Amino acid sequence: MYQPLLEALGLSPNEAKIYEALVERGELGVSDISVAAKVHRRNAYDAIERLIDKGLCFEIVATNENRYNAVDPDKLTEMLAEKERKLQEVLPSLKKKFGKRLAPEEAYIYRGYEGQKNIWREIMRVGKDVTIVGAKAQWFDPKLDLPRAAFYKEARKQDITFHLLLDHEIKTGWPQFPRTYPAKVKYRFLPKEYSTNSIIVIFGEYVVMYTGVGIGQMSDHTVFFIIRSRDLAESYRKWFDYMWAQSSK
Repeated sequence: MYQPLLEALGLSPNEAKIYEALVERGELGVSDISVAAKVHRRNAYDAIERLIDKGLCFEIVATNENRYNAVDPDKLTEMLAEKERKLQEVLPSLKKKFGKRLAPEEAYIYRGYEGQKNIWREIMRVGKDVTIVGAKAQWFDPKLDLPRAAFYKEARKQDITFHLLLDHEIKTGWPQFPRTYPAKVKYRFLPKEYSTNSIIVIFGEYVVMYTGVGIGQMSDHTVFFIIRSRDLAESYRKWFDYMWAQSSK
């Protein structure tokens, strides 16, 4: 019953069967352990020795046949805590290696709602302010309600500010926009003649270009072209600053 969980904690299949049998039945000899756990007697000896080494089982010396019993299951929480401690020790090194592995420049594509969730995860990982050209309140699509709430909650924690150049149509097509925006935001409006069905999002070293979006909505067919390039992202931010200066408050 508990074998999959015990194996997930690092026990072998035989160790898990034997530990569970000892927890249920108490003190047993090797022969009885073999029967109760359905483990061949020869294999049971090895598994019992490993359980003793892990501190999950102890031996009771007797004249005829040594017997064995399980340690209190609270020991399992200690094992889990030890694994967590070891993970925390190596995690910084792993993250550093992962960061070095990332190419200095790359391009790839996401699609649909899952693609948007991936982009939000990247924004949270980078933890920098976000600038958007042609914003259409597309993140407020009802199908994104739950992940969007979590995203904005984390954005507030990281003190991320969103700088938006909104399409002119937001004024009439999404009149509740300023009141409903759940994060730090600064925004201006593009002139009406410059509205499109595309969006550009810039954060950190990333430039993301959306196609196939409307006011307050996306779809499974929305495509995201993601470019990771420090120079390109800085260029887009400079162009954004120029457009911001030319746009209405």
